Amino acid sequence: MPIHSDWGDWLPRTIAEARPTGVAIWYLGCNGFVLKANDGTTIFIDPYLGTGDPPRTVRMVPVPFEPNDIRAADAILATHEHTDHVHASSQAPILANTGATFYGPDASITVTDRENWTGEWDVAAEQFAKIGEGESIELGSFSVAVEPANDPDADHPVSYVLEHEAGTFYHGGDTKPGAVLDPIGDRYDIDLGVLALGSAGMIPDKETREPTRTHWYADENGVIEAARSLQLDRLLPSHWDMWKGLTADPTALFEHARSFEHPRTLEIVEIGDRVDL
Repeated sequence: MPIHSDWGDWLPRTIAEARPTGVAIWYLGCNGFVLKANDGTTIFIDPYLGTGDPPRTVRMVPVPFEPNDIRAADAILATHEHTDHVHASSQAPILANTGATFYGPDASITVTDRENWTGEWDVAAEQFAKIGEGESIELGSFSVAVEPANDPDADHPVSYVLEHEAGTFYHGGDTKPGAVLDPIGDRYDIDLGVLALGSAGMIPDKETREPTRTHWYADENGVIEAARSLQLDRLLPSHWDMWKGLTADPTALFEHARSFEHPRTLEIVEIGDRVDL
């Protein structure tokens, strides 16, 4: 289904015209980000431009761009197989227009096969690369390490550490706190880390459509616990803005974090905002 954005193409143009001195990072809402380095390398992580599955999942933020307006990308990284992280209408047109490579764990690649991305869009089989924990990818000026994640709702979740001369960026997908995060914090000096924040709510069940207590993301205490394990300098909470009934207040994290050594600072951003390494 074609995707429409009321924002026009200003965000893709802003990204295309940016000339960062290090790494610029734009928040796309939900858990989507795009990173652009000083050599022009451009990486999308979990870009999702869908509207959900109303009335079960109802998108609460604008669709920030149309995927056909993206003309430069080197890679799309998927953290896990859920629809708001692997989404054909959002991501296949980017692959088709740019020749970028889609990287994801096996369960994510299975989704692209099942949805026939190569048959429905002008995308080649060679543009898909299955990755797993312990592997690394060189993408222009980025070194990307694939690390574990603790997301019990996913079949095979991973997280990513992107190292650049300007700093180190971590994307946890929908991870919750857990022992798998401690070695990541010990191994890397993470300057900026993204962790999904949300609340519990009554969401219609996928099969019965009966309202069911749902808690997909870490709450305030969980996000800070994960940030401590990762030893984050800067924490950027994501996903709190997305689904009706599961939104949260990211500014509440200031009170939860204030007595701990990590995270040292909080980066509170809205869809379309830019931060830098």
